[in-house]
Amino acid sequence: MGLYRAILWILTPALALHLLVLRVRGLVGAGAFAERFGLATGGEAELWLHGASNGELTSARWLIERIIAARPDLRLVITCNSWTARQMVSDWHLPRTSARLAPFDTAGAVRRFRKVWRPRALVFLENELWPERILQMADAGPVICIGARMSERSARRWARVAPKLMALIMARLRLVSAQDAGSAKRFVTLGLPQERLGPQLMLKAHGLDDAEPGPSAPVGAARDRVLLAASTHEGEEAIVLNGFAEAHRDGAFDLLILAPRHPRRIAEVRALVQATGLPFAIRSANQPLTPGIAVYVADTLGEMAQWYAMAGVTLVCGSFGDAGGHTPYEPAAHRSAILHGPNVANFADAYAALDAAGGALAVTAETLGAALKTLDMDRQLALASAARAALTPADESALVTAVLQALPGQDNG
Repeated sequence: MGLYRAILWILTPALALHLLVLRVRGLVGAGAFAERFGLATGGEAELWLHGASNGELTSARWLIERIIAARPDLRLVITCNSWTARQMVSDWHLPRTSARLAPFDTAGAVRRFRKVWRPRALVFLENELWPERILQMADAGPVICIGARMSERSARRWARVAPKLMALIMARLRLVSAQDAGSAKRFVTLGLPQERLGPQLMLKAHGLDDAEPGPSAPVGAARDRVLLAASTHEGEEAIVLNGFAEAHRDGAFDLLILAPRHPRRIAEVRALVQATGLPFAIRSANQPLTPGIAVYVADTLGEMAQWYAMAGVTLVCGSFGDAGGHTPYEPAAHRSAILHGPNVANFADAYAALDAAGGALAVTAETLGAALKTLDMDRQLALASAARAALTPADESALVTAVLQALPGQDNG
């Protein structure tokens, strides 16, 4: 832990400079510096809940609301790593709840944050394993992880680079609800006591039945004629463009919405799109999506929901290289038929269930174009329906009960 703290201390000036750059660009508010370094004022909150960004917090909103309803004595401070997520939580207007940027995981920032808010429990979502926060909060009360994910690659890295630190962290966790059996096994292998495993639940699976299908694309194209390539990584745009071009030539699809995982790669992506000769427009350049556009580069943040809503088919990317694939739950929630590449290790159980139920179509770089040409409206609807059936979670009441029992209170100590 000493080495970890030393590294974070050395990085502190760089963190401060990064915040300053974000502030100058208008990407964070005036209070970001104070909040990130634990200097902001606030009121007491018995429960500290942390999620990285919009997706994690949105998927857990139902759980947050359950906690608030069941424990009217609790006040919450919800933290995140992005200003947009902070604003989103503020806009929820949940009772007894404050939203802040999370303190950096330095000893001083976490200590100052705790002094201001005085939380007696920490709940964090998915794979936000921040050692300083966990170890400091374990001295104050229970630390709970919900929807925890531990990939094979991450587990190997932790075991190789910092096995003692990971064992220390695992020993301080009160309750871990893993999102799949593989993650649960890897947490135990890294040192989590078996009895501290709670009910398994994929947070993003909750609420599939609450989402409504979106409108058709605003260019007159029917939804079943729109393909979304969601969160593409380097090397994947060429695969997507080749497959789409083949299907487009044969009249299968009218529009490709190409959403790069990292908008900073826009120059590279633009060059690839331009080389196809297909008419295109770029979202960040405020170029309109007009009739005749074949490729729309959606290189902005926080707008994925509308792209899922517009697309009858979603190719989930990060699955053609070593990234391990991205979530199938969001396209399923929007009733968009799911395609994916060969590598889906990050959500292995979910994709196994999808493939077994006929709720997704596995493709390769070579078979993508041919597969797209088989996806007429009826096939898309069948895939989307099967996906929702395969991914709808079991009753989550066991998890809610376990979390409430672990939280400090009059009856729980």
